Amino acid sequence: MEPAQSEVNILSNGKSHDFGDDMGVAMKTLLDDDQNGTQTVRFDDPDGGLENEEFLPSAEGKNPRFTDFEGKTSFGMSVFNLGNAIMGSGILGLAYAMANTGILLFLFLLTAVAALSSYSIHLLLKSSGIVGIRAYEQLGYRAFGTPGKMAAGIAITLQNIGAMSSYLYIVKSELPLVIQAFLKADPTSDLWYMNGNYLVIMVSASIILPLALMKQLGYLGYTSGFSLSCMVFFLTAVIYKKFQIPCPFEEFSANSTAAHHAVNVSSHGHEYTNGLVHAADDADSHCSPRLFTMNSQTAYTIPILAFAFVCHPEVLPIYTELRDPTKKKMQKVSNLSILVMYTMYFLAALFGYLTFYDKVEPELLHTYSRIDPYDTLILCVRVAVLTAVTLTVPIVLFPVRRAIQHMLFPTKSFNWLRHTAIAIVLLTFINMLVIFAPNILGIFGIIGATSAPCLIFIFPAVFYIRIVPKDEEPMNSVPKILAACFAALGISFMVMSLSFIIIDWTSGSSHAAGGH
Repeated sequence: MEPAQSEVNILSNGKSHDFGDDMGVAMKTLLDDDQNGTQTVRFDDPDGGLENEEFLPSAEGKNPRFTDFEGKTSFGMSVFNLGNAIMGSGILGLAYAMANTGILLFLFLLTAVAALSSYSIHLLLKSSGIVGIRAYEQLGYRAFGTPGKMAAGIAITLQNIGAMSSYLYIVKSELPLVIQAFLKADPTSDLWYMNGNYLVIMVSASIILPLALMKQLGYLGYTSGFSLSCMVFFLTAVIYKKFQIPCPFEEFSANSTAAHHAVNVSSHGHEYTNGLVHAADDADSHCSPRLFTMNSQTAYTIPILAFAFVCHPEVLPIYTELRDPTKKKMQKVSNLSILVMYTMYFLAALFGYLTFYDKVEPELLHTYSRIDPYDTLILCVRVAVLTAVTLTVPIVLFPVRRAIQHMLFPTKSFNWLRHTAIAIVLLTFINMLVIFAPNILGIFGIIGATSAPCLIFIFPAVFYIRIVPKDEEPMNSVPKILAACFAALGISFMVMSLSFIIIDWTSGSSHAAGGH
């Protein structure tokens, strides 16, 4: 490593920074003297020693400007990584959300959340370029000191633990049904490999933990691409089934085994009557789409959508590992990822809703099970969804581990033992939550109404206002006024969502919605 490189500041998330096109006016003057590598650049980073090894190895003999870290993740792989961070189990509940808002209101809310998410990433990238930090928590430290870092770390931890829990709940509920269908097993049997609690532990230990122990986030782009392809298959099946299933549909009730299966499905959070009825009842009332509707469940739609677009803790690490990184290039990565997920979300919600209308359930796959639990295509879709959510957990775990390191070990260098121990503790805690908590839909509602608006709206805006120098953008400048309005929107959204959810709980509503 060149001498001029070795003194460059190493970021607290284990990555050094490349200022390039991202510097503010105040910093450009300082860096002009470093064109030939004769002057080193340091910033007052109180946690400069944390995790001071790169996620990806540096190339020998290279001397990039202002950094000893060379990102190696391609543009396409970065899109896969960020898209996979956005995509989650929430796609299974979007048809239910559309049923409780109507097509037009859902489209408006989906478009608004996607656009606002893209704008908030712009604020994060601009703030990151000003101070040369590419860790969400450290932006909080630069803006508000230790309270800012702790607030960001706690929000990231809560958000991603909720997301990982939702993924593992899908494993717990869907994997036994997949095994049952493959083996034609009796759903009432007490076989250990039909027990969702055992299966979720086995999947966590054999698949998720080894991927979570990787030091290089960029290498998970390969699993990200495969995970996204599984969700594309899910979307294709939803569109295909729309033209195969008539409305009204008839529920599967051919024999007692099917009845037992219906009881088995209901044990995962959905109740059916013992005597299965034909969905032909009220056919005229539920076989026509609604463009706009409001009910007690509409209040959950915005938290679901906000939860579904949260990828902000992953943006800065992916930015750091991007090959030839610039703010403009990373913004293109973000916009393309959001656009692809926006399209997939809308199509999945639309065709799922147009298949079942107001009979759609909070988890779309369970609705297909009411028609034919042994349908081959839906069985393959279940396997694809299980694969997708399983491969997403390690990517979501990375920022949680980094947040814990920032909060608990702010001065420690990278250590494999600690790196491994945090992953094991996190997965153990999440597995216990999934196994012992009878119902966490209410928890997801709270997380979607608190940590999601903090990470999408409030924190990026207030960090931007505090970090961007006043001599570059005064408080009365248009960008900072927009940022202030953005933060106010986030606070209003959080208060409104929490109020509606609390009112819904106190009114005795039996349904809640959540999931990333």
